[in-house]
Amino acid sequence: MNITDVRVRKISKEGKMKAVVSVTIDDEFVVHDIKVIEGEKGLFIAMPSRKSSDGEYRDIAHPINTATRDRLQAIVLEAYDKAEDTAEE
Repeated sequence: MNITDVRVRKISKEGKMKAVVSVTIDDEFVVHDIKVIEGEKGLFIAMPSRKSSDGEYRDIAHPINTATRDRLQAIVLEAYDKAEDTAEE
């Protein structure tokens, strides 16, 4: 799997969510709505999710293993750091 494009939309509103990201894989598949969140231990990513009928949030798309999640998170956070600070309201 090669991540071929990362698009970051920073958010300037107060709160824990800092950006919404779209990731393109192998120039063929896009995952939208990955969120960059500020947590107690620093920034992390949250995969796109949907609220289920029982009120729980379930990921719509997500990495299968920890190594892939760590790699994806590193790539997304690097793009976030490099993104311009022109944030959306």
